[in-house]
Amino acid sequence: MKADATLDCIGLMCPMPVANVAMQMKSMAKGQVLEMIADDPGSQRDIAAWARVTGNELMATEEANGHFKYYIRKG
Repeated sequence: MKADATLDCIGLMCPMPVANVAMQMKSMAKGQVLEMIADDPGSQRDIAAWARVTGNELMATEEANGHFKYYIRKG
């Protein structure tokens, strides 16, 4: 999946991945896609809930080798 920006949140624990995504999204235009990479297992539920509450779209989630990739479209 093509992303307009990538945010590395490896090593960050809750709530920092979500907080960093929220800050990054403020600088992005509507419709742009952010790829966020994390290793905090709690980020799976946190990013999905954050996207739902804020009106952004969690387009895809990938997991490999203990890392999670999220593709979020700004709503």
